[in-house]
Amino acid sequence: MIVFLITRVVPGGPIERALMEARMGDQGGAQTKQIGSGAISEEQMAQLKAYYGFDKPPFEAYLIWLGKVVRGDLGNSYRYNEPVLTIIWERMPVSLLYGLVTTILVYGVCIPLGVLKAIKHRTWIDNVTSALVFTGYAIPGYALGALLVVYLSARLGWFPMGGFHSRGFEDLSFFGQIGDLAHHAVLPLVCYTVGSFAFVTLLMKNHLMDNLAADFVRTAMAKGVTFRQAVLGHALRNSLIPIATHFGGHLSVLVTGSFLIEFIFDINGMGLLGYTSVVDRDYPTVMGVLIISSVLILIGNILSDILVALIDPRIRFK
Repeated sequence: MIVFLITRVVPGGPIERALMEARMGDQGGAQTKQIGSGAISEEQMAQLKAYYGFDKPPFEAYLIWLGKVVRGDLGNSYRYNEPVLTIIWERMPVSLLYGLVTTILVYGVCIPLGVLKAIKHRTWIDNVTSALVFTGYAIPGYALGALLVVYLSARLGWFPMGGFHSRGFEDLSFFGQIGDLAHHAVLPLVCYTVGSFAFVTLLMKNHLMDNLAADFVRTAMAKGVTFRQAVLGHALRNSLIPIATHFGGHLSVLVTGSFLIEFIFDINGMGLLGYTSVVDRDYPTVMGVLIISSVLILIGNILSDILVALIDPRIRFK
């Protein structure tokens, strides 16, 4: 509701942009044809406000919009003149692919790495990996993306400048298409994963170390359980609880992607769609992306609760 109300008061909205385009003689859109190249009358301004849905008070307009959302209608895009849901559905697979691969890489690498760091605490392995993950955590993904594009793509030519695939992608063989997608995905995936590595790795390490020092682990080892069995059979499961708790927060990023990273690499996914919609004041699309993100956060919280219940036998849904 707050975002919707903000779209009603921020300058440079769709009406102002339509008027500016009309003054520049742009006759490309239906709305500018109604305006002409000169000053417009009050009747024309009323028609323009009705066209963009600005002819009603903010709260009344919000209730009307919310009623359409409940029925599955997110409205039509000002920029593309298509249903917002269709536009989002076309771009979701791209962000979904990157999100799935990012999730697999982060959790597939960080959990074993966190276990290794906890076991090898204060050794050279722990120190070197800590330096690497903290260096990655200190660099924003979009800033790293800009550096990678400049040096590895523009100067060295090792990777494409951007895009999801190359031209003539349809003419490649099956394995050629996979190789082309992988070639384009290397740099964006580096930017996606670099920020999450430190958080998940250290979360795993710290909680595992706390559990290894707990009484139940020392008791198990005193009864003859080996250190390996104590780590994998006792301490590890309890250490996965905070990982499962934070898993839901990654679900929205898994689908919607990153605005700036997709913009830098020109990936036509949900992130780039949200960015261009904000810049172009395409408010129905902005609200549509926000709705999808909000729903995914809610679903992610539910999945986190389910995962915690599966890992922790003390929690049961009754």
